[in-house]
Amino acid sequence: MKTNFLLTVIMMLIASTQAAAQKFPQEFSAQRRASIETIATTNHPDRLYRIGDTAKVEIVALNHGLPLEAEVSYRTGPEMLLPNEWQKAPLKSGRLEIDMGTMTEPGFMAVEWSFSVDGRTYKDLLKVGFAPDKIKTYARMPSDFFDFWTKAVVEARKTALEPDVWDAPEWTNDQVETKLVRLHVGKEKWMYGYLTRPRDGKPHPVVLCLPGAGSKKVEPADYYAQRGYIYLKMEIHGNDPRLSDAEYETMRKQKCEGYVKQGIENRDTYYYKDVYAGVVRCMDYLCSLPDWDGINAFVTGGSQGGALTVVTAALSDKVTALVSFYPALNDLTGFLHGRAGGWPKFFTTLYNDGNLKDFRREKVEQTLQYYDVTNFARMLTLPGFYSYGYNDDTCSPTSICGMLNEIKAPKIIDITPSSGHWRFTESQNRAVEWMQSVQCKKTER
Repeated sequence: MKTNFLLTVIMMLIASTQAAAQKFPQEFSAQRRASIETIATTNHPDRLYRIGDTAKVEIVALNHGLPLEAEVSYRTGPEMLLPNEWQKAPLKSGRLEIDMGTMTEPGFMAVEWSFSVDGRTYKDLLKVGFAPDKIKTYARMPSDFFDFWTKAVVEARKTALEPDVWDAPEWTNDQVETKLVRLHVGKEKWMYGYLTRPRDGKPHPVVLCLPGAGSKKVEPADYYAQRGYIYLKMEIHGNDPRLSDAEYETMRKQKCEGYVKQGIENRDTYYYKDVYAGVVRCMDYLCSLPDWDGINAFVTGGSQGGALTVVTAALSDKVTALVSFYPALNDLTGFLHGRAGGWPKFFTTLYNDGNLKDFRREKVEQTLQYYDVTNFARMLTLPGFYSYGYNDDTCSPTSICGMLNEIKAPKIIDITPSSGHWRFTESQNRAVEWMQSVQCKKTER
């Protein structure tokens, strides 16, 4: 009895001590901003220049809000083709003005800088545009481009989709239902995706979301489903996301390492052929669902997904509008002409998969004509929302602008000069607002 009483007292003391500890205020306030801050401004506030204008950038560096004294290393030149040599200059009263020079033809210039404080290096990049609306693409459209891709889609549609569908209860709640889907999108091609839809029993528009580069596991999301869309988020390699991480990594390396170069010397064997035709089949699947509203079919994605968005919109007879963020795979031979091309930065060593020294250049060039997204953009007749930032060093704004300048269909261009290979929340929200504005009601078609 005494033992039980003593144990009870001890437990009460522990509990009271924990309760008291929980009442202590936080001893240190959370840091709300970086101690070292840099701000860069240009002599043209919109970062746009005419051919022959001189671009200048002023860097302001502060340490705890006070002017910083440090030596800055910097280099400037055409984007993605910056010189190897760095120049040096001191920050004076926390400021440094850099003369970026000018351009003699449309394009983007970049300045990259860095400085060190207490052993830590701070660096950044800024780009400005010279007549970007006048950038011409180097992409050439083969005479049989349309026939080649029409045949590829027809062939892919000969294979029944045979969807396998599995419940995903961990991603399902009272508002949305999520299922894992596997689609047979071509003779020897499968793709996995997560289908998330509202649980209100009503018909809804569909949104196909296509992936960025790489081969990581596809994961579900409810952003669009919460806004009234049936949402299919895909991968393109046929990799089962239910595998353990170790099994998945082994399979990924075997199938997907260097996939952007697989079969690149022949238009019929190139890895992206089944991908381009396969994403059209993914849209076919979405538009076969009984709760599709029968009218509105959107496609979206960023980077590689932004490129596949343009491809799907050009090749599918189901898509009604597209939203493409910083699309890759544009102006793929740009670097051969001494100008920044799009990801994967072919014919350079800027990105490992862009190095094509082991391939026959003339064969690769012939193949890439059929896969350059700029040529698909030329085919577009649907309304589109396009978003990119000047500071993108993955998908060059030069290549993106060259593609945008070829589009004759209605387009909204959302430019965020300070963003790189990412988007602001505001851009995403503007895109959805635009989607809602172009949606048709059943009686309008």
